[in-house]
Amino acid sequence: MFPLRDTITYHGATLATIGLIILNFIAFFYQATVGVEVFPEIFNTFGFIPHSFFQNPASEFWTIFTSMFVHGSLIHLISNVWFLWVFGPAVEGRIGFFKFMLLYLLAGVAAALVQGFSLPESTIPMVGASGAVSGILGSYLILFPRARVLTVILPFIFFFFWLPAPIYLGYWILIQFVYVFLDVAGVAWWAHIGGFILGLAVILFMQPKRNYRADPYWECWRDYC
Repeated sequence: MFPLRDTITYHGATLATIGLIILNFIAFFYQATVGVEVFPEIFNTFGFIPHSFFQNPASEFWTIFTSMFVHGSLIHLISNVWFLWVFGPAVEGRIGFFKFMLLYLLAGVAAALVQGFSLPESTIPMVGASGAVSGILGSYLILFPRARVLTVILPFIFFFFWLPAPIYLGYWILIQFVYVFLDVAGVAWWAHIGGFILGLAVILFMQPKRNYRADPYWECWRDYC
């Protein structure tokens, strides 16, 4: 299920959300200019490698942050920034630029560490913004439990549904646990879980502003958004 938009009207600027999206695209553009054949070297240099980190945490800690802006493909990048664009503005509107940036970075750190502790001997670089974005999803669930998410089911037949945010995000995090249980390789599932849980917890201490409402088209749902 892929999210298209939500029912929350955003208040204030979304500079952090837009800025993070731009930074991710700039980083990928740099990757593209040096050539696909150099991607493995970029991953090994800027990606988070659990084995290397636990061998020397002090010198490898910086890779937790650089890994958030490195992606394995254009599809990988677009999927991450799309989730950020759908859920980020509402969260940023509630907590402001600086708290949003702090939340995003803390979620990214938590995601890397949880993934690292789950596979401490792994030498495979972890890259991508998904752990940090997962933190935004967790925070969204706490801030907007009555919002709705326009969802499309792909890939063969297009079905559109307005799902309550708890159902959509609950389904999303459940899938992460299912993939962990099935030991599906190729994606840092524990990173998604770690970032999501961090977002659930940290947002409770950020004292969000109470200045949101439903989209005018959904005013009849204002008591549920």
